[in-house]
Amino acid sequence: MKSSPYLQTAHQVLDTENVRPENGLGKKEIVERRRRFGRNVLRRSKSRSVWNILIDQFTGLIVYLLAGAMLLSFYLGDWTEGSAIAVVLVLNAAIGFSSEYRAVQSMESLRKLSQVKARVRRDGIATVIPAEDIVPGDIVLLEAGDIVPADIRIVDCNNLQCDESTLTGESLPIAKTNDVLSGDDIVLGDRFNMVFKGTAVTRGDGFGIVTATGMATELGHIADLAETADAETTPLEKRLDKLAGQLIWVTLGLTLFITLSGIYAGKDFLLMVKTGVALAIAAVPEGLPIVATVALARGMARMARRNALIKNLSAVETLGATTVIMTDKTGTLTENRMTVVRLRTSTVILDETNAFGTTGATRPVETPNDPTQEIALRTAMLCNDAILISPASATGTKTNISSAPIGDPMEIALLEAVTRQGYDQKTLLEDFPLVAKEAFSAQTRMMATYHHQPDNDALFVAVKGATEAVIDCCTDLLTINGKVPFDDKLRHQWTAFATEMTSEGLRVLGLAMKEARSEDTAPYENLTLLGLIALLDPPRSDVASAIKACHDAGIRTVMVTGDHAGTAHNIARQVGLCRSDAPVLEGRDLQDVGNAAEHKREAILATPVLARVSPESKLDLVSLHQESGAIVAMTGDGVNDAPALKKADIGIAMGQRGTEVAREAADMVLRDDAFPSIVAAMHMGRVIFANIRTFVIYLMSCNFSEILIVGLAVLSGLPLPLLPLQILFLNLVTDVFPAFALGVGEGAKGVMKQPPRDPAEPILGALHWMRVIIYGGLITAGTLGAFILAHTVFALGEQEALSVSFLTLAAAQLLHVFNMRASGSNALINDVSRNPFVWGALALCCVLVGATLWIPSLSDLLMISSPGPTGWMLVAGGSITPLILGQLVHAFVLHKKIPAPKTTPK
Repeated sequence: MKSSPYLQTAHQVLDTENVRPENGLGKKEIVERRRRFGRNVLRRSKSRSVWNILIDQFTGLIVYLLAGAMLLSFYLGDWTEGSAIAVVLVLNAAIGFSSEYRAVQSMESLRKLSQVKARVRRDGIATVIPAEDIVPGDIVLLEAGDIVPADIRIVDCNNLQCDESTLTGESLPIAKTNDVLSGDDIVLGDRFNMVFKGTAVTRGDGFGIVTATGMATELGHIADLAETADAETTPLEKRLDKLAGQLIWVTLGLTLFITLSGIYAGKDFLLMVKTGVALAIAAVPEGLPIVATVALARGMARMARRNALIKNLSAVETLGATTVIMTDKTGTLTENRMTVVRLRTSTVILDETNAFGTTGATRPVETPNDPTQEIALRTAMLCNDAILISPASATGTKTNISSAPIGDPMEIALLEAVTRQGYDQKTLLEDFPLVAKEAFSAQTRMMATYHHQPDNDALFVAVKGATEAVIDCCTDLLTINGKVPFDDKLRHQWTAFATEMTSEGLRVLGLAMKEARSEDTAPYENLTLLGLIALLDPPRSDVASAIKACHDAGIRTVMVTGDHAGTAHNIARQVGLCRSDAPVLEGRDLQDVGNAAEHKREAILATPVLARVSPESKLDLVSLHQESGAIVAMTGDGVNDAPALKKADIGIAMGQRGTEVAREAADMVLRDDAFPSIVAAMHMGRVIFANIRTFVIYLMSCNFSEILIVGLAVLSGLPLPLLPLQILFLNLVTDVFPAFALGVGEGAKGVMKQPPRDPAEPILGALHWMRVIIYGGLITAGTLGAFILAHTVFALGEQEALSVSFLTLAAAQLLHVFNMRASGSNALINDVSRNPFVWGALALCCVLVGATLWIPSLSDLLMISSPGPTGWMLVAGGSITPLILGQLVHAFVLHKKIPAPKTTPK
């Protein structure tokens, strides 16, 4: 089996590929390898086409049920009824299509397609070609600022560093070497002799040989995981399908029972079949898909105003059901930029309390007669390859850095921190001109610069590097009283200082100096230690409050990152994600999660911070939480996050700094990259589900009353109190518009103070079905009572009696909207009565119902006429009674809240 290139020497890889680095590939070899390996491009997942979006609007059991009722109506010759149902289906599809198509267009506008170029050596000549033309065996030349075009084994390099954060989650640039590695199962972030497609060269230069292109690269491997990961059906879709399934059986059962009962009783066969159709129409809430779509679309529009782009309508509600957020660290919880947070010298410690802050708002600290601080800061600025472009003031006040600096992120952070302490790079270099430089190397892990000094013939040598490397080269320590010998006791003490800061997740550098007679003097001998300076990718200022809001809402937040454990734990502690004693698991602890023992699975589920996690393990973690019954939201911005984003119930990608692969895999994209937008989206999701539940109860209780009215009339031998077309009219008018109003309500203010609902909880539970039955029974009693009185007691004509039942049912259903107030709310002033859309819907419905009396053609179609004074009296009594009794039932019977589900402890 072919050995991995990072486990081979560079010469072995060159020999395997039959390439000489000074020549590169020839034309014939390039043609043959392109034929064998293909172009250096990733397979791009197909975006949803217009036709796919349109077809999706006609899926779902409720839509199928409506389509069945439409076809049956056409088959029986009821073209008006069938056409009316067809209008419902088309309207629902139009609303859903419009919203989701706008989301697709917005996603297309977020794409940033760039044509990457690469410098290669072919036939002995260096040339620039499109990255997609690269083949395995090509010799690629790299320098700072390049995007790595393929997976490459380093042959030779000088101070080469790469930013691999989007691939591995590691926040700091990685130093590269051409040394061969040894060991089994070396994780991606530790393959120091390789550079990978899609990462960026931040420092140095070098060249290497291409070992993989296209989908064979590590980037391609992750893209393939994202493509093959199974996207989860959203909870709302599952619940609506379950409700539709229940409705199908209820509809078929009742329809068949009543139809056969009527036939058995000797009623006309065709009449009973049409009655069965009427019952089916009554049982199906035609307005449900429309109202659900509108409620979700309005939630999508609200979120768009909050810079959260929802790609799929039902994903809005999924956020409200979320029980676990699995979040990346770099760029999601942190700012993805390095910041100095601490400086320790022999006499002073500057940190967040007196000088440095994680937001970069450092301030000068006056330490009279203490040279250690001044020389340490000067060294950090002199021993530095980065450049601050904008001019800096040397007045000692805070400097405004407005233009983008150039250089390694860590060195830029050093310059910015020192500048804010009152130093100016240009002025300092004029006072201490650069004479020579010893570049950073992976072997020494240090760099040095030589400078002339004012009023001193000796050169000032500034040194910085890895703490252990710097400490090993020091023979003295600078104190306020001058140099003192750096003995074993001090060496042990300063090593402990460095270890302490490293354990906090800080990147620590040692600062040292010496004086030399010439630039030929060895830079790393007999150094004087100046101190330690620590850096951190700081947490975003708005994250801590957002995580607290999630905790208050009973939502667990879990950090899953490719970064080091110490760094991850430190950030998690700062943002309030975990306690200081919380456990941290690393990628090696997550091997074969799916087949792990139960106690290990439980330990993983309870762990708040997971570090050095590979893309495969992220995918397994999402599956593990989902198998435990959680609704998982996954946030991220890197390529390494894409598979888990797709697998999660709701994938959330960052729009500004997120990669295209991550954005395509996600269900929601944060255009402002603000973590609090997730909390706002969750609030909206909870409100939407509560609204959906409310209008479903409203619709089902109205439709249940229609079933009872028709069914009881048939079984008792009465004439039909409602005709099929009248039922359809009521379902599309008195049902839909009030349901619209209930669906777009603002919701309860304390919704985010409640624990998340049980993921297995249906839209309608036992208590909700009880409400449907009780409310439907009250409306039935009022309507059927008015009809019986009109038909028997007052002996009204057939059409007048039919009009009484129609108008009573219409008015009762409109007044029934006030029974939908929140549990425990005031009977007069509540969430329903304060909703302006409710009053608008009632006014509109009154006009539309009135039109059935005022417009002759509509009256003839529905067989409606004015019921006269007696009829109107019956309408008034029959419609107000269900409201009065409903309020009493609401207050004394249905006032209990459904107990909240238990959530997994933090």
